[in-house]
Amino acid sequence: MKKKNTARDNVNLFFSAFLIIAFIVCGYFFSSFANALAGEIAKNSVIAVMLAVFGLLVFYATRVGEGKTIKRFSIVTLIVLDLPTLYIILAYIISALPFHTELAANPVVVYMAAIAFGYAVPYTFISGFETVAEEAPAQGALEGGVEADVLENPVTGEEQTYEPEAEEIVVEGTAIIDDVEGFVAEKEITDEE
Repeated sequence: MKKKNTARDNVNLFFSAFLIIAFIVCGYFFSSFANALAGEIAKNSVIAVMLAVFGLLVFYATRVGEGKTIKRFSIVTLIVLDLPTLYIILAYIISALPFHTELAANPVVVYMAAIAFGYAVPYTFISGFETVAEEAPAQGALEGGVEADVLENPVTGEEQTYEPEAEEIVVEGTAIIDDVEGFVAEKEITDEE
């Protein structure tokens, strides 16, 4: 069953959405600042850092809700997402790296890579949104189930027999006997019974 958001979750969602929108508005000022810089490397670096911070904010904004932060290291995320996006950013900034001219001609790819990098770095070390599985109770602390059956009927070395109980259902002169194993038998009801 799906759990409804609490008032605290709704407030957190509001502030997370507001934080993302506020950073997008501030992006205008960051880009104006980057365009005012003299060097191409400085300009590209400011834009890459700005977008990586945006990805980081998106990561934290999507973590609102039930669950705990689980620390872990994901080698798959590091190899598949972190390293390629970092290379795209560095190739865009440093002209000596391969693919610099292609990335400089199409900066949208670099912008998306910077956002993905900002999102992927914390996701490599901290889970995005997980609930911790409850630990199994200590041995002997179980109630009911097989353990209760064993305690009620201990094995004594004698073979126990199972005798199914029979149910008798009367339907217009015929009695239907139905036992637990599914065997059905009919017997004629007489006035003597």
